Amino acid sequence: MILLLMPIASARPQTPLRAKIGQMIMVTVTGDSVESNTESMDTLKTDLSDDLIGGVIMFTWSDNLNNPAQIANLTAALQSRAHVPLFLAVDEEGGLVARLNANNGFASTPSAYAMGTTVNQESYTRSTASTMAGWFVQTGLNMNLAPVVDLNINPSSPAIGGLNRSFSADPARVASHALWFIDEFHKRNLLTVLKHFPGHGSAVNDSHLGFTDVTQTWSPVELQPYSSLLAAGSVDAVMTGHLYNATIDSLYPATLSTSTITGILRGQIGYEGLVISDEMSMKAISSLYGMEQAVELAINAGVDILLYNRNLDSAGNSLARTIVAFVEQKVQEGAISETKINESFARIMALKSRFTTDIAPSYSSAVPADFALSGYPNPFNASTTLRFSLPVKSGVVLSIYDLLGRLVERVAGEEFSAGPHEVRWDAGRFSSGVYLCRIDARAADGSSWGEGRTLRLIMLK
Repeated sequence: MILLLMPIASARPQTPLRAKIGQMIMVTVTGDSVESNTESMDTLKTDLSDDLIGGVIMFTWSDNLNNPAQIANLTAALQSRAHVPLFLAVDEEGGLVARLNANNGFASTPSAYAMGTTVNQESYTRSTASTMAGWFVQTGLNMNLAPVVDLNINPSSPAIGGLNRSFSADPARVASHALWFIDEFHKRNLLTVLKHFPGHGSAVNDSHLGFTDVTQTWSPVELQPYSSLLAAGSVDAVMTGHLYNATIDSLYPATLSTSTITGILRGQIGYEGLVISDEMSMKAISSLYGMEQAVELAINAGVDILLYNRNLDSAGNSLARTIVAFVEQKVQEGAISETKINESFARIMALKSRFTTDIAPSYSSAVPADFALSGYPNPFNASTTLRFSLPVKSGVVLSIYDLLGRLVERVAGEEFSAGPHEVRWDAGRFSSGVYLCRIDARAADGSSWGEGRTLRLIMLK
């Protein structure tokens, strides 16, 4: 039997490394509810229980976005299973790239090009964005992977201009419309993501389909919307594009490039916030780099969240679990700095606190005013997490008894600091039934203020 002792605090060493890495992973799940009979959904539920996921991106093709009521039920159920509130994201740009639309109970919306070029009126862009933001509130989504701030340099660019995803070729106009768009989401305490850094609008190829070289077409003017929006205080997060530019980095595309993310975005522009990768299975990355190599390069380059359009790996196992184990190994080897993980975790938690005050107790650094004991999940199958909080530094004995009062197992017996803590009880070798978890806490001065508190646990197999 393995007991995992997990004293936890926000962005502090007490938080397990694996949980910090888990917050850096955003995946897609297949299914319209948490009760969906899919391997993908079953895996996601386990990953949420084990703190291996920080966000979920939703699509119609994965059966996530069928109608407003279904979406609201799904997002609520996912949040209820997460120990830390999830980023729940969709691409809602307008026009052809709008996951909430007339086909699933919402309405058609104009494209970015229609907003910024055809009409070019603040009221029109604000009205469109306000309608979209209302849908997010209605459905429980909290992150829009929009607006696109790529410049419409090449109107035929297959991934941007050809799909009318750019507001304009004018950087000032792009920044203005993006600002109005973002503001309407901020009014409802929702997050937005600028994309695709450092600029996809000049590309002649589509990074979804393969290597995309913008060396000869890209211009520094494409950075201006980012600088303008940062100066306005309007940037929640930035998404990188899988774009190769030999003048910036002769080896790697932007998502994997330290020169691009740490050098230009963080250094030259001065951005200190969250960086999200474009989807990591796009051919511009996956056709040239193995999954592990791409993960290592992206994290070292400065990516905080790795985005995937699946949650199962090639063997049908949890993709998040595979990545977390790999990154843990690389940290132990010194190939990825633990400092980078801590910095990414801190950015993620800071941004999550923007849309909720409900950062779960397991990730709160606050010292509680009183003693508490709880278990999650409860009822449980073969394991559960026992949570307790201490107002002062204490010696703690945590024991499991059956209903006849017989000791089944002692799961902790040591000194813990003031604050919230967790202990995992692996009960797989015991039979189903009702158990009592008892905690005895003795303060450093010898006072026994927490004697005999009990929690009823139900194991179902």
